[in-house]
Amino acid sequence: MARIKGGLNARKKHNRVLKLAKGYRGARSKQYRVAKQSVMRALTSAFAGRKQKKRDFRSLWITRINAAARANGISYSKLMYGLKNAGVDINRKMLSEMAVSDAEGFRTLAELAKSRA
Repeated sequence: MARIKGGLNARKKHNRVLKLAKGYRGARSKQYRVAKQSVMRALTSAFAGRKQKKRDFRSLWITRINAAARANGISYSKLMYGLKNAGVDINRKMLSEMAVSDAEGFRTLAELAKSRA
């Protein structure tokens, strides 16, 4: 029986990696060995970036809440502590949205937190 060479599978693997490397500069998009290294690093960074994005958004929400809270005469930590004691179960994303778009509603929450802190 004749031996079948593995050229087709290797070609498919190489083309898959080179397709992912499309748009990279120089050898990174042309040579398989260099492209493979670049793609592996890029995919690792992309995975880490998806986790980092969640941390960045939480940080942004906290910054917005803190700015609005200080405008109402209370610190961020006292605001969160007061809301917890008052039994207000609202997440930071919605609090920051209130701080940006609904200043009056945020003021009432801040007053409630001040009385409970």
